[in-house]
Amino acid sequence: METPRELRSVDQQDVLVDRVEYDDGTVIAVDFGGADEMAIDIVGDTAIVVADDHQVEFELPEGADEVSTNNGTLTIEG
Repeated sequence: METPRELRSVDQQDVLVDRVEYDDGTVIAVDFGGADEMAIDIVGDTAIVVADDHQVEFELPEGADEVSTNNGTLTIEG
């Protein structure tokens, strides 16, 4: 599972993006620096994430099974 281009470019804006491959899948974690407010909306294959003053819209990567947020971090698992 590849990190979406839009998430790679947000990495240059005080946001940490990491991708880890395991034997049974891949995890993409996007740390928005402990955002106080964070929301995600998924419409079809498109995810829209708003975290404080950051907003990013991207196509979910092929193979993404679960998308969640916790304490200012977006996690995509597949």
